[in-house]
Amino acid sequence: MKLENIAQSLKDAIYKEGHPEVFIRKKRLEDLRKVILKYESEISMALKQDLGKSTFESYTTEIGFILEEIGHTLKHLEEWVKVKKVKTPLTLFPGRSSIHAEPYGVVMIISPWNYPFQLCLSPFIGAIAGGNRVVVKPSEFAQETSGMIKKIISEVFKENEVVVVEGGLEETQILLKQKFDYLFFTGSTAVGKVMMKAAAEHLTPVTLELGGKSPCLIEESANIDVAAKRIAWGKFMNAGQTCVAPDYILVPTKLQDQFIEKLKKHINQFYSGEIKSSEDYARIVNNRHFDRLKSLIIEEKVVIGGEMSREENFISPVVMKNVEWTDKVMEDEIFGPILPIIPYDDLNDAIKNILSYPKPLAFYFFSENLRLHKSVISKVPFGGGCINDTVVHLANPNLPFGGVGTSGIGSYHGQKSFDTFTHYKSLYQQGTLVDIPLRYPPYNDKKLSWIKLFLR
Repeated sequence: MKLENIAQSLKDAIYKEGHPEVFIRKKRLEDLRKVILKYESEISMALKQDLGKSTFESYTTEIGFILEEIGHTLKHLEEWVKVKKVKTPLTLFPGRSSIHAEPYGVVMIISPWNYPFQLCLSPFIGAIAGGNRVVVKPSEFAQETSGMIKKIISEVFKENEVVVVEGGLEETQILLKQKFDYLFFTGSTAVGKVMMKAAAEHLTPVTLELGGKSPCLIEESANIDVAAKRIAWGKFMNAGQTCVAPDYILVPTKLQDQFIEKLKKHINQFYSGEIKSSEDYARIVNNRHFDRLKSLIIEEKVVIGGEMSREENFISPVVMKNVEWTDKVMEDEIFGPILPIIPYDDLNDAIKNILSYPKPLAFYFFSENLRLHKSVISKVPFGGGCINDTVVHLANPNLPFGGVGTSGIGSYHGQKSFDTFTHYKSLYQQGTLVDIPLRYPPYNDKKLSWIKLFLR
């Protein structure tokens, strides 16, 4: 199958074979689960080679995440695909109305390098559940995992069902010139704009899962020890290369030093003091990102960490104190193990500063004040988030995951993944035994009076 003609080749397969029945979709997903389990250790090794991930982190955030997503989809798919009957107004008597879930057709999924297995296969599950043919483009920056994805998919799907395209910018550009029925992209806001422009050429609908500076706001009533522990976990998982990681911390000035001490305690507990030799701490994906992150560190403000090795793409957890809104580290999403702390004296001022940034992908609020929970959450727009925790909202398949504005368009996970790759086709079915003449010309005042009786 030629790269320049992949979309049309898959569309030809649809014309020839039609969309797969639900039992075939379920069989493919069941087989996918079996093959993932078969290659579990190889997947974990690939993630270790690409990003230095531990076996535990690889399973919980990537492999296990996908297995649970498959299980959830298999459990509910038959309910999701059912024709949904809806009420028909009296004006359309005696017809019937219904909504039919229809595959978009040929969809393309372009996935990133930071969670290369999860963020590729999670939307892929929704696309297959929806009955689509799929082109998958994994990230070239996670080559080992990309190879495993191709190997797994080739064992489960026929070539005219799913095609995995490896490669870099050149291959992506060739794909973007083609007319797909849907485009799903996960990556940076800047590249998301490029994707949307390319999709606009063909009026292709898109889901964009982007990023942004996700704030973490600590209120004075918060349990500082628990907050520090959960923030350190959410921030330094995968060496901070997580789109929903806390990007920066807002903490009351009087609690800043206490919070830093708690952070230091938990970081040492997590990674046993000698972080570089810890099996549980990942690496930066490549030298380019290492150099970018290094340029964000303000040496005189560092209060925790700062050890690094370009040769090993290692940067230990870095915490900076008394960061200002005008510092370089506050310009763009950090996407690495650097945690700026900005002290504040007034909660409303802190919220005002959060609102001066584009809408974030995630927002985290730590407070024991129940009254403030509702108040603060209602003031801050964000894609998804937590109260008194970080990151874990992603683990609930019943919660749609997605951004808003510059942090994304659309959402997925659970049924929302199925919905994303499904066109809901509306149908009105009318009989022929009764044909009410009211709607037909010639019109008169009597007909109008009847119409006004119904349409008001």
